[in-house]
Amino acid sequence: MRRMWTGVGVALTLATGAVVWAVTTHSDPASNDAVLDHANGKRLAADALLESGLLQVRHQEIPHAKATFKRVLALDPKNKFAWYNLGVLAQNEGREADAHHAYDAALKTDSSYTSALFNKALLLETGDPDTALNLLRRAVAADPKASTAYFHIGETLARKGLDKQARAAYRQAVELDPSLHPHVPQAFGGSAAPGPAPDETTETTETTETTESNKSNKSNKSTENS
Repeated sequence: MRRMWTGVGVALTLATGAVVWAVTTHSDPASNDAVLDHANGKRLAADALLESGLLQVRHQEIPHAKATFKRVLALDPKNKFAWYNLGVLAQNEGREADAHHAYDAALKTDSSYTSALFNKALLLETGDPDTALNLLRRAVAADPKASTAYFHIGETLARKGLDKQARAAYRQAVELDPSLHPHVPQAFGGSAAPGPAPDETTETTETTETTESNKSNKSNKSTENS
């Protein structure tokens, strides 16, 4: 099961608040106003293009949407929403290298961008589970209610044989979103069921994970909120 955030659907709402005002050393009020007007104009243009890109995605005009998001980047090379949207589209098309590049660019602007952390983690779940786990943990640190990230933490830990930790992650996911319970593997389903936690005092101690470099520290449908 792969439930993914789809920042494409949320980009416009967030982008309207992502304003970076230009700073000038000139004291002339007219010059200051001109600089601010220029910055504000670029922001408004970027917001309008993001909206256009979202509409194009919803109408399955994917090539046009990609071109539109690239136009946003021409105005604002650090726009994390445009980069993330391009990453989602690339991931949908199986272009993993392009998706990695886009998510990395988004995270360079905002290292706590939960959706980018989550989707990048999904790209790495099989080939590099330790890095994927690190990204997922960063995602839940940034958004403690990210139920799907907890679910994939459980998936990754289960594949590593860390059953006790996997069980705790699955349980956290289900507590946040009970609809995830049917997707929990049968071996963990009982302990992850909503309700009081089962007594685990008889469970054998498992090996503590040692390869994770940062224990504190991401679906490819593009219309779901992150």
